[in-house]
This record gives sequence, structure tokens and C-alpha cells, in this order.
Amino acid sequence: MIKRGLLYLLFISVLSACSHTENTNLSPLQKLEEGNKRFASGKPVHPDETLERLRELKKGQHPFAIVVSCSDSRVPAELVFDQGLGDIFSIRTAGNVIGDYELGSLEYAIEHLDCKLIVVMGHKDCGAIKAFINSNGHYKHADHIKNIINYIESENEEKNLTSTSKLSVDKAIDANIAHSINFLKLAEPILKERFVQNKITIIGALYDIESGKVTFKK
Repeated sequence: MIKRGLLYLLFISVLSACSHTENTNLSPLQKLEEGNKRFASGKPVHPDETLERLRELKKGQHPFAIVVSCSDSRVPAELVFDQGLGDIFSIRTAGNVIGDYELGSLEYAIEHLDCKLIVVMGHKDCGAIKAFINSNGHYKHADHIKNIINYIESENEEKNLTSTSKLSVDKAIDANIAHSINFLKLAEPILKERFVQNKITIIGALYDIESGKVTFKK
């Protein structure tokens, strides 16, 4: 019985490894979609997490996608998309806001790591977005969180919601994602040129922290 159990575990392990190998033929977006399906269904395979993989990456990294997401501890891109070491170039800030440092990081991944896909992933129940809405334009605390709220508040997509009295947490989250996408498509000198030439793809995504599912905004 013990031998049979060991053989069964070995078979499952080999099967999972083979399945992951086949998935290397998928496009970057398809890899993220398939990985999220595994994660959301409670059947992740946790690829590329071995010491062997770590040592392999010492020679260099070749991530297949860039994910800009929130710093929220419930939103780790590698887990949400069931990927491993060296698979995702991850940029995380509260409210997934993008400033000069984040933009420089994106340019590095595009220019030097040859990434072709950028995903801006917001998430439901985002604390930064709720803080922006609750402040109602009057955040009074003397801290650096104010800078994040001011940034979100300055986004034209958020201003449009406010001016039409359609501001809500869900709509503000969508507007924040849309702002980042529009911003990156026009970001000079690197991203705008690559996007116009169809050398990179920039899309949005929304992560549901209750179901674990990611909805891509293509």
C-alpha cells in the first residue's frame, strides 16, 4: 500500500510538471489566465519555486509579463496567477499608483528584459481608493498617505466620476485602472513608442479578493 501511494504521488508530480511544460506554448496573457484559473479553483501547481529554478535564474531573468498591482497583502501577483520565480516582473504600490520610480521600473523591464505584456491590476475593496473617497477632498493627516490620495484625486478619470456624481468604490477602482492604462500608453520616451508600434500590450485587470478570480479588461 505504501509503495502504491508513493507511485501515485510520483505520477501526479510528473503529470503536473508535464502540464506546466505544455503551458509554455501559451501567450503571456494566456499563461496568466490559465494560472489564475488554477488559483481560483484551488488547484495551483506552484511552478518554478524550486532551488534548482533559483540557481538557474542566477544566470539572468526573463519574466514573461509585468504586473503593476496594489501593495495589499492579499494581492500577490505570483500567487494570484500561480507563477513562480522569474516569471513575473512585479511592481506594487498602494492603489497601484504609478510615479517616476514605477515608470522607470517598467521601462527597465521593457528595454532590458524584453517584456511584451503590461497588466495593471486593481482589486476590489481597495483601501487606497476607499481612503480617497472617504477623504472627500479633505485628507487632513500629515503623512505620506496624503500623496497617494492626492494622486488618485488628480486623475481625470476620477474627476469625471466626481463631476457626474457617479463616484463609488467599484467605479473609482475601475477609473483608477483606466487612468494607469491611459497614462502608460502615452508615457514617453519608451512605452508610447513601443505601444504605437504594437511591440507591447497594455491591459487592465480586476482581482476579486473574495473569489480569487481576475477579470481582464482587454
